[in-house]
Amino acid sequence: MSKVFWADAKTTPKRNMFRKILDLLDRSRISKSIAKGSLVAVKVHFGEVGNTSYVRPIYLRPIVERIRELGGRPFLTDSTTLYSGSRSDAVNHLETAIMHGFSYPTVPCPVIIADGLRGLDGVRVQVDGEILKEASIARAIFDADFLFVVTHFKGHELTGFGGALKNLGMGCATREGKLAQHTSISPRVRPEACKGCMVCYETCPAKAIEMKDGKASIESERCMGCAQCVAFCPNGAISVEFNEASDRFQKKMVEYAKAALSNKKGRVVFMNFLTDVTPHCDCWPGSGPPFCGDIGILCSSDPVAIDMASYDLVNKESATWLKATPGEDKWRLLYPKVDPKIQLLHAERLGLGERCYELVKI
Repeated sequence: MSKVFWADAKTTPKRNMFRKILDLLDRSRISKSIAKGSLVAVKVHFGEVGNTSYVRPIYLRPIVERIRELGGRPFLTDSTTLYSGSRSDAVNHLETAIMHGFSYPTVPCPVIIADGLRGLDGVRVQVDGEILKEASIARAIFDADFLFVVTHFKGHELTGFGGALKNLGMGCATREGKLAQHTSISPRVRPEACKGCMVCYETCPAKAIEMKDGKASIESERCMGCAQCVAFCPNGAISVEFNEASDRFQKKMVEYAKAALSNKKGRVVFMNFLTDVTPHCDCWPGSGPPFCGDIGILCSSDPVAIDMASYDLVNKESATWLKATPGEDKWRLLYPKVDPKIQLLHAERLGLGERCYELVKI
């Protein structure tokens, strides 16, 4: 049974969130696993322009400073996105990171985009998965000596929730890898809801959308399955069939997570922030209101256990605007057609960790 350490969101002048982060680090394995001079990838999400719910950069400062104290050489990192937006290449990704406060004055370490200028710099990793046999992992993450995964735990329309497993599987993949994970997802336009605004037409990176009789139409043979049109449609007219597609997507994502960890045995730590728990991921160019109060920060060496504990802790909270009481499954209320536990079950089956955990409050 894996241990998951939990520092709740309550603070005092003598024990604020920064002190709690240091306490969590003291319980983690980093002091025993980071060798002097080792390159430490601190995997984060810099947030899409317009989003404000990503993990605040100031929270990364004590993590980076502790890594430096141990002799490690940390750098903040993320990979480019498949869809167009403010993080689709290394230049605009770095500009976005700086705009959001991920720079030396706040976090004393470099920022490196892990898969290069255009998202093509990766390493092919063999994966004995149920669906995938090979994965393309961002080179800077693969080549790092140690991986520290910092995750904002929140909802996600394709996976139910986005946690450490998604940060690994999708966040550590190259553009090619992201495409491989998304290809089973085929969005559909509901003509009765389409207003002909052409937002999807103008933003589709694959140029797979045509306008027919004033309505959007997706050409499936050109669609690359990134689901960007779903996120950008202002009228909610485009949706994904969340059944087998979501199941396969979650399994592919977890198989990519396995690839990302393939050369990191004993050299990885996970930290989940259960703060600003929003319905959508930080890739959205906006942030809706959190559906529950801040719960705190979790830390573990097991990605399955930390996501399972995060899932359970959120479900123990009430969620007023979801009209949910403590104990109700908030994730199934948010996305009733998605079974978010598929990713946890598949990850456990692949040996990434275990769903049984011991929650240790510090």
